[in-house]
Amino acid sequence: MSENSKVLDTPMGPVGVAWKDGVLTGMDLEPHDCAQTGEPLPAFVARQLDAYFRDGSTAFDLPMDLKGTPFQRRVWRTLQSIRPGRTVTYGELARQLGTSARAVGGACRANPCPILVPCHRVVATNGLGGFAGKTSGRKLEVKRWLLRHEGIRGL
Repeated sequence: MSENSKVLDTPMGPVGVAWKDGVLTGMDLEPHDCAQTGEPLPAFVARQLDAYFRDGSTAFDLPMDLKGTPFQRRVWRTLQSIRPGRTVTYGELARQLGTSARAVGGACRANPCPILVPCHRVVATNGLGGFAGKTSGRKLEVKRWLLRHEGIRGL
């Protein structure tokens, strides 16, 4: 079966969602050229996304098939253990994983499923840090929105 995709209207703007055989394969925070397929978004995915956008303390439990290196997948699994409303610094995460903050940042940048794999909860020691490889623009505003939505203020 081929991959399906839809652009969803969310409170933080459009988000592209991709899935195959009922398993999420990616999210796009800037889905300008996202080719949408005719398949409806699986109902269990739509329910969890809707619940999260209504209540930022909602955790996700969705099947995902994320392509990445073994190190990236290790970082992404660790990110999924950060609960809504909490943050961790790149340095703290690096120490936990026995690597460098730069390596953690690279894995966060390569995250194919932001929001569900909450790299937005990783912040710099002295502030917000970047998001999805950007340090300004829409993606950083999305990070701010997500953190505020989850009850984190002051970043």
